[in-house]
Amino acid sequence: MNAPLNRRAPLVFDTRELGRRPGALKRFSRTVPAPDDLGTEVIGVRKGAELEVELRMESVMEGVLVTGTVRAPLSGECVRCLEPLTLEGFADFQEMFSYPDTDGPARRPAETGDEEGDEERLFLQGDLFDLEPVLRDAVVLSLPLQPVCEEDCPGLCPDCGVPLAQNPDHQHGEAVDIRWAALQEFAGSMRPDGPAGQDKQDKPPRDSGDDPQEK
Repeated sequence: MNAPLNRRAPLVFDTRELGRRPGALKRFSRTVPAPDDLGTEVIGVRKGAELEVELRMESVMEGVLVTGTVRAPLSGECVRCLEPLTLEGFADFQEMFSYPDTDGPARRPAETGDEEGDEERLFLQGDLFDLEPVLRDAVVLSLPLQPVCEEDCPGLCPDCGVPLAQNPDHQHGEAVDIRWAALQEFAGSMRPDGPAGQDKQDKPPRDSGDDPQEK
């Protein structure tokens, strides 16, 4: 059983004025604080930030059809340069809140055993409904997957991590492919001025004659 809804909760709405007469319509504009954990790892809405909700409630045969939009201030970090960023989020949503006792075509008989379908449906509690799960899904699904501070953000230097936007002329020496690094090191050791060449030069010269062999 779901916990009873609190009429004073910011995202709980009352449908009493609609009644159950199909076609009845009511509009709402409400600014509400954002619930906790509204976002992803890289971007989201801070808890308590103001959400601007525009809502239309329409009474239909099976329940109340809720259509609306939400504007939300987004904060996070650029996935390229990791700098903080702020954006404005915008999302549309539409959801049917069914009457608990509805027997309309959208509700299947209990003997069909379609428990998963019933779990996905949202129902009114008396005359109340909670918009938070609908709003949460709408906002999170509308978030950018790869938020960037600028469309042409160059990101970070792959070698040292310096933000390239702040230092566009930043560069390192010619990079060496790691696959060839060992070969270059070996080649350097074989040069006359390399370590191996120096070892050869440091060895004393051998006598011209061969050492006599003992018989």
